[in-house]
Amino acid sequence: MAESTLTFATHDQILALFGAQDAHLRQIRDALGVDVVVRGDEIQLHGEDEQIRLGLEVFVELKGLLERKGQLKDDDVSRAIRQVVGLPESEGELKKHAIDVFERAKRVHPKTPGQAEYVQTIQQNDLVFCFGPAGCGKTYLSVAMAIHALRTEQVRKIVLVRPAVEAGERLGFLPGDMLAKVNPYLRPLLDALHDILDFEQVKRYMENDVIEIVPLAFMRGRTLNETFIILDEGQNTTLTQMKMFLTRMGTESKIVVTGDITQLDLPPQTTSGMTDAVRRLQGIQGVGVVELTGRDIVRHRLVREIVKAYDETTVRGSKSRRK
Repeated sequence: MAESTLTFATHDQILALFGAQDAHLRQIRDALGVDVVVRGDEIQLHGEDEQIRLGLEVFVELKGLLERKGQLKDDDVSRAIRQVVGLPESEGELKKHAIDVFERAKRVHPKTPGQAEYVQTIQQNDLVFCFGPAGCGKTYLSVAMAIHALRTEQVRKIVLVRPAVEAGERLGFLPGDMLAKVNPYLRPLLDALHDILDFEQVKRYMENDVIEIVPLAFMRGRTLNETFIILDEGQNTTLTQMKMFLTRMGTESKIVVTGDITQLDLPPQTTSGMTDAVRRLQGIQGVGVVELTGRDIVRHRLVREIVKAYDETTVRGSKSRRK
């Protein structure tokens, strides 16, 4: 973790730059991932070297604007970030990739350039692999794209799949029928569905087998035509499981595989089927690969900090082990 300092004429100048209720500061922090601490008439930037470099460029540009104009507008901040980072010209650029799910005029909008690239990659390819940390919209956006494909009659069915792998603890015996037993593993997919569609609509789709949510093990022997298939937590598949899953793809179907390689719950020394598949298939026409980063995290602002803190700990631990 590095840091750098930028000095202002007065503390009031810093407050003016940060904007009402720190709106400008949040905009910069969300775009660059840099932490900012105020010390009197100075601001300290904390983060990776590249984050600090970009952050300093943005703050220096805005400081000059503030001194010349006496105030800053939201457009000034957006323009400075675009010039430094190369973000889309405006939010209108992101809205070009909006996903119409035809649910009470609701539209799902990518919130970052990375998410917009993800949506575009799904539109352009029949098989897409998406890596990214928790909270960057991997599952949510793929489910929204699946609903759009269903309601525009590009597919006849949606199949949502997840490996039944426990995250570091054993749940033991689970009561109930088969659906009740696998429900804890499939819950994140149901949450995404219910967030986009009305509860009764989801229920009807599932009762009519238009939407199917199944554990990965239940996919063996099937061929799925005209189906939008999503495999969530793909990093927790083995090589054999991934091959089995990908070969379920029938005519006029589309597959999206999402995963976070930093949350691997496979036994030690077991190769992830997702990373292996990307290595084997990348470069084949019709196969797209997208990697989202901490800049694409759109949950609570602390999620980005939590992911960054754990990533730094992992890097330091691996370096110490090498020593």
